[in-house]
Amino acid sequence: MSIKQDNRQLYLQVIDKIRQDIASGVYMEHEKLPSEFAWAKKLGVSRATLREALRVLEEDKVIIRRHGVGTFVNATPLFTSGIEQLNSVTDMIREANMTPGTIFLSSSTEGATEEDMKRFNCREDEEFLVIERVRTANGDPVVFCQDKIPVSVLSNEVFFQKESLLALLEEKANVQITYAVADIEPIGYDDKVSPLLNCSPETALLLLKQTHFDSQDKPYLHSANFFRSDKFHFHILRKRI
Repeated sequence: MSIKQDNRQLYLQVIDKIRQDIASGVYMEHEKLPSEFAWAKKLGVSRATLREALRVLEEDKVIIRRHGVGTFVNATPLFTSGIEQLNSVTDMIREANMTPGTIFLSSSTEGATEEDMKRFNCREDEEFLVIERVRTANGDPVVFCQDKIPVSVLSNEVFFQKESLLALLEEKANVQITYAVADIEPIGYDDKVSPLLNCSPETALLLLKQTHFDSQDKPYLHSANFFRSDKFHFHILRKRI
């Protein structure tokens, strides 16, 4: 069915029509969309108009284009958070009205690397507890977590008593984390992480690296969290000063 034209530019009307069709279930998540030729004919617009609408929708992450394969409806993120907010993964899952869970993969004690000595301002003989986990939401794997904590702060024995490391640090080590320095980067398929999160080869990951500090600027925890990009969306509020 062609769109009903109004006074707005035609590509904006096409955008609204496609959004409505996705919202109403005409096109489902991950579904392959029609070819440009067939779709433009169905909507009663030129291919140039359709391409402009698809360009905007791709920028807004409503659709995703795979070169040589086609155009697909992008998945709607289940979890949205401002990256300026220091929330634990547990809190993010609960805020989405889902039940957090943990699959423990491994825990080990390792000596400090050069990067650790810079990050924690520690001696070479400092030992760290390294924990690898998969966090789940309603039983589905959504985040792979690799965390490093000085053994002098937390022992391996108390780690398994809590899912949230921030809560564990507060309750067992009397450490109140007040801020974190973070870096975030998109990465493609990872041979280790992607299978653990049941990712398809096309599903990208968001790697969030954070070093957590208390109010005295002392670092206590470093985390490397791999989020499924089709499940999580991060945004940041920027203010002009």
